[in-house]
Amino acid sequence: MAPAAADAAHPNGGKKKLLLIVLAVLALLVAAAVAGLLLLKQRQASAYYDDEIDEVPVQEVARPRTVPGQPPVFLPLEPFTFNLSDKNVERYAQIGITFEMTSPEAAERLKAYLPAVRSNILMLLMHKTADELLDRAGKERLAAEILREAVRPLGMRMPPVDAEFADDDGSGRRRAPRGNAVIKAVHFSNFIIQ
Repeated sequence: MAPAAADAAHPNGGKKKLLLIVLAVLALLVAAAVAGLLLLKQRQASAYYDDEIDEVPVQEVARPRTVPGQPPVFLPLEPFTFNLSDKNVERYAQIGITFEMTSPEAAERLKAYLPAVRSNILMLLMHKTADELLDRAGKERLAAEILREAVRPLGMRMPPVDAEFADDDGSGRRRAPRGNAVIKAVHFSNFIIQ
């Protein structure tokens, strides 16, 4: 008899609880539907962009193609003589750079932009100190930076040099600078610091 007396005292209380429960369930259903639609749209957009990337030729970094039996193509640059940016002492350096090209056509293409390429490299070199260039790691980093600067006039973008030199497997070994669709590698023909 006590439950009947409680219902008689609060006739609207049970209906309000029921209404709140129904509204909460509806809100959860709407939230689940919205989340499902967003997930579906995201998957469709991802699939669309994946298909689009496969169809569009990549202008960014592409692995150099080597044709078996074809001799390498080298493009030597005139030596760079420049002041180093050491603060305490005046020092200068002379560096000879030779590009290993992916093809004779790539060499001709780069020759058309050679004044801009030399300017970019010279601007890079003038900000270096002797300490940065004395050890092997510094020279490898410089080669990667030169590679990045050399293709900028062609409208190509390379990943940041820091990304190139990240540890592959945590062993402390650095990856070698990788080439692109025009320049396979940067070689130093002379490297003098005074």
